[in-house]
Amino acid sequence: MWNEAQGQEIIRRHAGREGALLPILHDLQATFGYVAAESIPVVADALNLSRAEVHGVVSFYHDFRREPSGRHILKLCRAEACQSMDGESLAQAVLDRFGVTWGGTTADGNLTIEATYCLGLCSCSPAAMLDGQPIGRLNGATVENLVREVEPQ
Repeated sequence: MWNEAQGQEIIRRHAGREGALLPILHDLQATFGYVAAESIPVVADALNLSRAEVHGVVSFYHDFRREPSGRHILKLCRAEACQSMDGESLAQAVLDRFGVTWGGTTADGNLTIEATYCLGLCSCSPAAMLDGQPIGRLNGATVENLVREVEPQ
């Protein structure tokens, strides 16, 4: 959850740097799990930018989240190589299994599923990344293993 005092400290640490906006946004997301809407005017004021400029950067880069993510993040590749290897139907099966849409988080807050457009694992497609760990050659069995890994015990 956004904490203004903590956010101000992050901004203060980076404010004197050239090109401070991206480091601030990355640090805010690393700290809070997302870039809160309440942080945008604070960042804008500190860097003498408009709110629209800050919002534009947050909304342009897909890695910035505007709401909290789940405890686990599963990125499923949607690029051409993965699509050609049945990645689309596997992705749909995962979305259906967890009852979410792209970018959605399960009701228990355990898992967020995001689309990504190339993990560089084209020769091992279809591919995914779970909590930063790449996984290639997805199939029904590997998808079930992923499900078991992220389901609360």
